Amino acid sequence: MRIYEGSPRQDFEEVFRSIGAFLDNKGLRDILVLEVPDGFIVQGMVAADSGSAGWSDSLGTVSKQTLSFLDEDIARFMEEAAARRGRETVDGTHAGPHESALRVIGRWIDEEKPRDVFLFEQGGAYVVRLQVSGQAGGHHELAEFTRDDIDALIARGPSLRGKPSGGGDSAGQPGSPPSPAPAPAEPAG
Repeated sequence: MRIYEGSPRQDFEEVFRSIGAFLDNKGLRDILVLEVPDGFIVQGMVAADSGSAGWSDSLGTVSKQTLSFLDEDIARFMEEAAARRGRETVDGTHAGPHESALRVIGRWIDEEKPRDVFLFEQGGAYVVRLQVSGQAGGHHELAEFTRDDIDALIARGPSLRGKPSGGGDSAGQPGSPPSPAPAPAEPAG
């Protein structure tokens, strides 16, 4: 992310949490998030507004929305999210499903220190592709987070409060989120 260029730390946890809150507010589902040089492109499915059509014309109709979030948008979302922290939302609920899931996935991503991120969600499960750099050069890694994985990471969240998410390798340490095993990549064809 350009907003972190030159910084020793990235904060996908906070960025994804903020994007997730926006997506929950808009009612998007089956999302796709693609990191681009100046922010993120997000696609998702949303129930179509019935407008003036009869109920039978719009029943079950969904449409795809594509949104671009520039670094400036992300910074604004993060400020708004920080201002809301600790307060309930208007309807009395706390964080929505995307906000909660993307926050814990973002924390895991921070620990992997990627150069590029792509993820998609379907039915509450997420597949993440990261471009990471190593001594042998850059390569992609895949990981899958099932609904159960997400629920377990969310449940462990309170024990991680106050611990830095991007500050070194915490694999195997008490309180660190489990790293899902990267899924084997299958050749395209």
